[in-house]
Amino acid sequence: MNPDTATLQPDACYLALQARDARFDGRFFIGVTSTGIYCRPVCKVRMPRRENCRFFGHAAQAESAGFRPCLRCRPELAPHSIVWSIQDASYILAHQAARLLDEPEAWGDASPSVELLAAKLGVSDRHVRRIFEAQFGVSPVQYLQTRRLLTAKQLLADTDLPITQVALVSGYSSVRRFNAAFVEHYGLNPTRLRREGASRPAEGMAIRLGYRPPYDVQAMLGFFGKRAIHGIEFVDAPQGRMARTFSVEAAGQWHRGWIAAEFDEARHQLVLRVSDSLRGVLPLVIHRLRATLDLDADPHAINAVLHESFPQGDGLRVPGAMSGYELAVRAVLGQQITVAAARTLAQRMVDRFGEPVETPFAQLTRSFPEPAMLAAASGDALGQLGIVKQRQAAIVAIAQAVADKRLQLHGGADVQSTVEALKQLPGIGDWTAQYIAMRALRWPDAFPAGDVALHKALGVQGKPNPARAAQDASMAWKPWRSYAVIRAWASM
Repeated sequence: MNPDTATLQPDACYLALQARDARFDGRFFIGVTSTGIYCRPVCKVRMPRRENCRFFGHAAQAESAGFRPCLRCRPELAPHSIVWSIQDASYILAHQAARLLDEPEAWGDASPSVELLAAKLGVSDRHVRRIFEAQFGVSPVQYLQTRRLLTAKQLLADTDLPITQVALVSGYSSVRRFNAAFVEHYGLNPTRLRREGASRPAEGMAIRLGYRPPYDVQAMLGFFGKRAIHGIEFVDAPQGRMARTFSVEAAGQWHRGWIAAEFDEARHQLVLRVSDSLRGVLPLVIHRLRATLDLDADPHAINAVLHESFPQGDGLRVPGAMSGYELAVRAVLGQQITVAAARTLAQRMVDRFGEPVETPFAQLTRSFPEPAMLAAASGDALGQLGIVKQRQAAIVAIAQAVADKRLQLHGGADVQSTVEALKQLPGIGDWTAQYIAMRALRWPDAFPAGDVALHKALGVQGKPNPARAAQDASMAWKPWRSYAVIRAWASM
């Protein structure tokens, strides 16, 4: 089922609604003409009559048609609909535009606009508007407005952030504009969305995030658990929990704190707790965690391509990273050694260069070294940790490039140019660049063809050119080769 309204099958959508089928959560929304409300397919309200239902591929389309979001199923909790394709250029460009609008880090300190969006895509303003409206049925401005309002709605419902701060972190330049947009679109004042009696955790703020099943929680937490560094992260896979320290620079200011996440598998949700010190960057934290745990993946589309080759991997996701810079450094440490050996080197680095952090968790005491710290690290200091000279140079080069903002390692970065920039750094080859693209840039079609473990999993290690054999085999898995890699590794 394609998420675009023009190709939605209304009768199939209604059947999914009747079944409350979580696999379709976020892939379409239902506008009920008798109430003027739009809902998710998993909404628990009384089933509307078929003739009263209209179906939309995106929340922005439902709001553009005059529907208000349901206060019970809360459309802002739905996983985003991320579409990757090898179809025609206009289709790809429209979805790339939507992806950039969904990515807060793609804009730096600037506010998103159609002009900036067109410049990033290398086309004219008019062309962006035309292809976007043709694909999604709404303008880029309407799409962005809906994203901002749903972000604000979630913060109003789940946190006690002051209205002023909700407005600012949601992308509004003033409270007046925020209030006006809320009244215009939802017909009520923002303060009326505060959930009466909503419980606040003993520490931090709690937010719920949705995902589509199937989701192999134990595999995801097992992946992170094998790589966990004491002091900055811990994983309790049996209980479905993980936590870590986190720091991020936004608008020239560093924000430091902690996050904790616990899976609620019965509801297909993740409960995120965030320290009060990260209030000012809460939407960014939410976005990063969604990417880290791959909550927006569409198993239906991925499995349609990969299930035949990897029938046991339908619930596997691609593990991401809260910090692309940290992931890049750890990827360099892991070059040509085991996971356990790489973890040991990373542990020494954190113990030597990490800053102390106060948290309510005994397991979380330090932060990962910030870019400026490693950029200034001497070869002797890194060498004392057991890091060889080639990797020392790569780590310092990555840290300097990130500190100078010459290298962006997040989902809003251009994949091809970033991969090429990485490969220009000393000690960074194709394997490392592809691995970073897969986990930090969130590119679903990354493929580290030279990976030895991948050769073994695919049974090509004995061939004259195993990398070429692996690359040839991977063509059948486009555009989901990152997921194929995870499934191949898991098969071992």
